Amino acid sequence: MRTWFFPFMRRHSGGLILSAGFSLAGLICAAGLLFTSGYLISKASLRPENILMIYVPIVGVRAFGIFRAVFQYSGRLAGHDTILRILSEMRVRLYRMIEPAALFIRSRYRTGDILGILSDDIEHLQDIYLRTVIPGFTAVLIYALWIGLVGWMDARFAFMMAGYLLILLVIFPLLSLFLTGKVHDRLAGKRHLLYEKLTDAVLGAGDWIMSGRQGDFLRTHEEREEKVLAIERHIHRLEKWRDLISHLIIGVCVLSLVYWSGSMTASGHMDGTLIAAFVLVIFTISESLIPVSEAVEKLPQYRKSFERLREAESLPGNGKKTELLSSDRRDNAIERVEIHADHLFFKYKEDEDWAINDVSLDIHHGEKVALIGRSGAGKSTLIHLIYGSLVPAGGTVTLNGTPACSIGDGITSWISVLNQNPHLFDTTIYNNLALGNQKATRDEIIHAAKLVGLHEMIENLPQGYETRMHEAGTIFSGGEQERLALARILLREAPAVILDEPTVGLDPITEKNLLETIFHTLEGKTLIWITHHLTGMEKMNQVIFLENGKTGMHGRHAELLKTSERYRRLYRLDVPEKLERSLLMQNETIIN
Repeated sequence: MRTWFFPFMRRHSGGLILSAGFSLAGLICAAGLLFTSGYLISKASLRPENILMIYVPIVGVRAFGIFRAVFQYSGRLAGHDTILRILSEMRVRLYRMIEPAALFIRSRYRTGDILGILSDDIEHLQDIYLRTVIPGFTAVLIYALWIGLVGWMDARFAFMMAGYLLILLVIFPLLSLFLTGKVHDRLAGKRHLLYEKLTDAVLGAGDWIMSGRQGDFLRTHEEREEKVLAIERHIHRLEKWRDLISHLIIGVCVLSLVYWSGSMTASGHMDGTLIAAFVLVIFTISESLIPVSEAVEKLPQYRKSFERLREAESLPGNGKKTELLSSDRRDNAIERVEIHADHLFFKYKEDEDWAINDVSLDIHHGEKVALIGRSGAGKSTLIHLIYGSLVPAGGTVTLNGTPACSIGDGITSWISVLNQNPHLFDTTIYNNLALGNQKATRDEIIHAAKLVGLHEMIENLPQGYETRMHEAGTIFSGGEQERLALARILLREAPAVILDEPTVGLDPITEKNLLETIFHTLEGKTLIWITHHLTGMEKMNQVIFLENGKTGMHGRHAELLKTSERYRRLYRLDVPEKLERSLLMQNETIIN
């Protein structure tokens, strides 16, 4: 709450107070409406001596009825406007926290976990303002005003009434929290598991269908869903019992008011026409107090959401302090980057082997470096260390002399990442391109599209750059999606780029063309290329083989061809025609 609740509350305190003020005014008008209605009915039945005794309450009823609707609408409008602004800032902040740690997240977290934080948790934090803070604040004020009014007339009865209503305001919410807290925790866990499994299944739907096991998935999913529904039914039963007892307490309050107001009338301290007026007001008071129990029930869910957001905030690669920034902020430009790693060590768990074991390297600005190795060899871990999303257990890795892990969310100004599956949003092509730099002009965006060879294709679409991508960019092929992601990187203007196997899944011709485009458009930038293939190694300044976290072969392509039989064997298996050509050229050089 210290970082995800109070800062936003202070920042938008004006809007929240305005919303609470309108809500309070709406409740006062609702109470006034019932009070004047009760007085009007009672007064009209007594044949008042003056017709104004009827007309004035009628005007009051109309006025309170109109202003009640106005204040309620205004309160909701102000509240939702403020909450949507808060949610917008929360999502921007969460995005700026997750983006620098994207490499780490992709390797250590499931997609369902991240989607759960992005949707479910942020939505819960919306409810803490709309369903807990504002209603709770107005309920306390209404309670204080009502007890103060009754106390002004009869302190002893006010004390008794305060006790009755305190059950609704304090005791019931705490009891409800105690009884349903663990149930809500269990429900949240089941929902989160359901969300994770469903997300994984959707992403792997093709494999389920090809294996012929879609029936097994549906059956398992229905079982998990039934467990969630069973918990929800249990909660609903508890809520019904709570509401029943709450209304019984309100009934006791009504009978107490009837008895008290009758006694006050009999003793001459109150006019008889006010009996119905006072009795009816209690229904408005209960309208504001009963929802407090439901609001307090949600506290465990808010706590879980805060915990998950704190976990996201503590992801490696996030700075110690995350500012509330507008989405159009652009980091200071970095023109060059020198990467130096000195005797790096890293392991994910104490009882595991070293994922990176005494690795040292120097990458000068403008160099092209290939990281090669089997799955699990340590390539991704080394990249995470360079990107600053992991903190080394030993040794150092610096960018221009600055420890990579201390740069935080500013790392995107130093290094961009071209993934094998770039995400394209369901918006226009122009907006997807502008994501690389939201301050880029239209000419700059078009120029980037031209550099990656997409401009003509986009222009031939029905609406050009305003054509919608559809979900996951389905209007583009895999190679075209990579080119669009490459255009984003060009717009970002980071001096170093990590190529995280961008050609995986592409056919050989598309792969060759895309690599040529990448190397051409990123000329002059530092490139770190994670790959399983040796195609294109002749363009690299350094070729680094990682094995079990250690550096195996390391050198230039031509040097390794000369000095390493193993490298020649691997190169022959991967690109045999190029090996023969390379050896022939070397022999000619020796003869000459």
